[in-house]
Amino acid sequence: MTALSNRYEFVLLFDIKDGNPNGDPDAGNMPRLDPETNQGLVTDVCLKRKIRNYVELTQGDNAGYAIYMQEKAVLNNQNKLAYDAQGLKHEQKKLPKEADKAKALTQFMCDHFFDVRTFGAVMSTEVNTGTVRGPIQMAFARSIDPVFPQEISITRMAVTNEKDVEKERTMGRKHIIPYGLYRAHGFVSASLAEKTGFTEEDLEILWKSLTEMFEHDHSAARGEMATQKLIVFKHADKLGNAPSHKLFDLITINRANENGTPARSFSDYVVDINRADLPAGIEVIEK
Repeated sequence: MTALSNRYEFVLLFDIKDGNPNGDPDAGNMPRLDPETNQGLVTDVCLKRKIRNYVELTQGDNAGYAIYMQEKAVLNNQNKLAYDAQGLKHEQKKLPKEADKAKALTQFMCDHFFDVRTFGAVMSTEVNTGTVRGPIQMAFARSIDPVFPQEISITRMAVTNEKDVEKERTMGRKHIIPYGLYRAHGFVSASLAEKTGFTEEDLEILWKSLTEMFEHDHSAARGEMATQKLIVFKHADKLGNAPSHKLFDLITINRANENGTPARSFSDYVVDINRADLPAGIEVIEK
């Protein structure tokens, strides 16, 4: 396994058509919005979930690529795997007093679970295996333009109980947005990667996840959701050669025409990378 020797930042562009990219359970599952601008939002947790699902699907049979934060996972049971592997007994909510034993438990979690060494995890539960700060962090995704959620009425043609056969069919609601192009920023720390054991091989899996994760996540609410572009800024060393916000500012996204009609596809936008002002030591990689 090759250790990570470069810092990275990346910009992920993905879109959705006639669907709901990330419903808000506190708002009847309506697509998340910035109430001041009406721009759509997708949480970092949502995006990380899709990465986890992709890695589990494609790498789940390989050693070192188990997923810690699974649906309905019992985290104490996950943590016990580390104690069993080290031949230790856990003490309620406490790490072993010996520093080397405590470190071995946390390192096992990093080595065994892809998402722990990637995103980090707070594992100080009743079965304590420590806390890990992950090298990969992502911000909320935000739509380029305001989005306009629509509430669509639907009917249920079947009934649950025989006694309800003659009753009127149940009405329901689902929320969609006609179209939205979203932009998310991400960060890769080589220094933190060194501590968790996140490698170049893991990074390649991450890039593949970001470009393909929506292909294995189709549903009635996300029938046409896709990654359209991934732009990666590679620094020459671990510490980096430029502030991340200045690199992000080099990427501008504008409407292809200004005829006043709403955007309905990725082709309605133009993505521009200002390579002329690219700082020294930065390489741009498009995927």
